[in-house]
Amino acid sequence: MEYVKLPKEFYLADTLTVARRLLGCYLVCRSPQGVTACRITETEAYCGPEDKACHAYKRKAPNGRTNVMYQEGGCAYVYLIYGMYNCFNVVTRPAGQPEAVLVRAGEPMEGLELMRQRRKSPKGRIPKDKDLLSGPGKLCRAMDITRELYGQPLWGDVLFLAQGEAVGEEQVAVTPRINIDYAGEDAKLPYRFVVK
Repeated sequence: MEYVKLPKEFYLADTLTVARRLLGCYLVCRSPQGVTACRITETEAYCGPEDKACHAYKRKAPNGRTNVMYQEGGCAYVYLIYGMYNCFNVVTRPAGQPEAVLVRAGEPMEGLELMRQRRKSPKGRIPKDKDLLSGPGKLCRAMDITRELYGQPLWGDVLFLAQGEAVGEEQVAVTPRINIDYAGEDAKLPYRFVVK
C-alpha cells in the first residue's frame, strides 16, 4: 500500500484540531517482522501546563519522560502505564508548548496476521479483529510501538502518520476523556474524538 505522509506543519496546529484531524489518518509502523498499519478511530487531546490531565501540568520546563513534549510538534511520545502498557502520543504545537494527542484506538489496515500474533494471549487466544486495536496499550502491542520509538519524527521511515480517509462531522462523537478522574473539572472537558 502506498502512503502519503502528513506534512510537518500538520502537527503545529491547535491540539484539539490535530486530535480531530487525526481521525481517519493512517498510523504505520515498520519493524523487522513486517509492516502494520491502522486507520485511527479514537484520539484524546492533552493541552499543556494548564490541563490537569496532561503530563506537562504545572511544568515550566522539560522533565524526564515529558522532554519530548517540549520539542516541535511531530514527534512520538511513547510512555509506559501501569508498568506494562505502552501508549503512543503525537506531540503537537511549536517547540516550548508541551501538548500532545493520545492515539487510543484504530482499525487494522495492513499486517493483520502480524497484529493477531502479537496480541495472542499466553494461552493462545487471539482477540477478534475488531478488538485488536481497541485501546492504547493494545494498539501499541499489536503494532510493536515501543519506548524505543520515543522522540522519533513522525515523517520518518519506521513510524509515521499518513493521509487517510476523510471522516465527516456526522461520523464523529466528541466526549470527555477516559480514566482521568484525578484531573477534577478538567476530566469533563470534551477532548476525546471517536469515529462512531
